[in-house]
Amino acid sequence: CSLQAGLAVLLKAERLFHSSYHSQAVHIRPVCRVSAGLSVIRAACLFLVQDASCLAVSWELRQTLTVVFDFFSSGQGKKDWSLFKMFSRTLTDTCPLASQSQVYIDISPKSKEKELLEVSPPPTSVYEAVVQGEKKTYAVYDLLSPSLFNTSRSLNVQLKWKRPQDSLEMPIPILHAQRYVAGYGLQTGEICTLIYNTHPYRAFPVILLETVPWYLRLYVHTLTIITKGKENKPS
Repeated sequence: CSLQAGLAVLLKAERLFHSSYHSQAVHIRPVCRVSAGLSVIRAACLFLVQDASCLAVSWELRQTLTVVFDFFSSGQGKKDWSLFKMFSRTLTDTCPLASQSQVYIDISPKSKEKELLEVSPPPTSVYEAVVQGEKKTYAVYDLLSPSLFNTSRSLNVQLKWKRPQDSLEMPIPILHAQRYVAGYGLQTGEICTLIYNTHPYRAFPVILLETVPWYLRLYVHTLTIITKGKENKPS
């Protein structure tokens, strides 16, 4: 469907490249489709590709796009947002070739107070899950649902906070990080990445992906990881 229908309609380059952060990735992997022992193998058995019992191999292509919009710190001082505010576009139709097309909105309360935020239009369903030991609630908009585009020819999901404007403190996430470049040249240049875990008692595994600036050359033998003042060996 390209940019004619579906979620790809929102991918306007002018808005994406002016965001606070964006990342594109393409993942390709072989997946055993038919095995001698099992009639059909689903997409989770990558190890069966090397097995002689695998009769047919398919290739799985997964494309991801991660974008971060920060309206709160851009001078507006509000946490309200909408699809049109972020992408300058709205969803007009679903892609006929898509077997699944959904939008998830995190509506989890940030404190013991209830009904701090509202989303519009009403979602087609609500989904609950546990993420990093914390219960999350998501409003789900199913673009394949016939009732979603009946009332309007476009879908502009909006989130508004009912919290008073004098309370503008952003909650600190459980896992967050910051990075800075220190020194200069190949001799004293270094990249420092600080990862914080604010959970009171739980530890989490962390996968770190570094994008190295072109003017820095990394020497892997100089890598040091320090946790609470002690050196930590990564896996």
